[in-house]
Amino acid sequence: MDITVRKPNETEKAEMSKESVWECGVSEFDWHYDSEETCLIIEGEVTVNYVSSGKKSVSFSAGDYVIFPKGLSCVWKVTKPVKKYYIFK
Repeated sequence: MDITVRKPNETEKAEMSKESVWECGVSEFDWHYDSEETCLIIEGEVTVNYVSSGKKSVSFSAGDYVIFPKGLSCVWKVTKPVKKYYIFK
């Protein structure tokens, strides 16, 4: 179970811009996903550490389209205040 990070297509950008916005300042915290989350990063920088066939780390920033799988436990490290559109499925 891995985190997907890629650039969104135009349809995904339009769809995500209708969703709720979440903001967080520079911080570090544990998180568990009870549902799949899809988000589009509006601003900021984040590194997420998790375990999936070994320790993994993924970083993302403004313009990235990120999908977190259901059941994932991870640690968020927000290095620049983050703002994102998000939806849980």
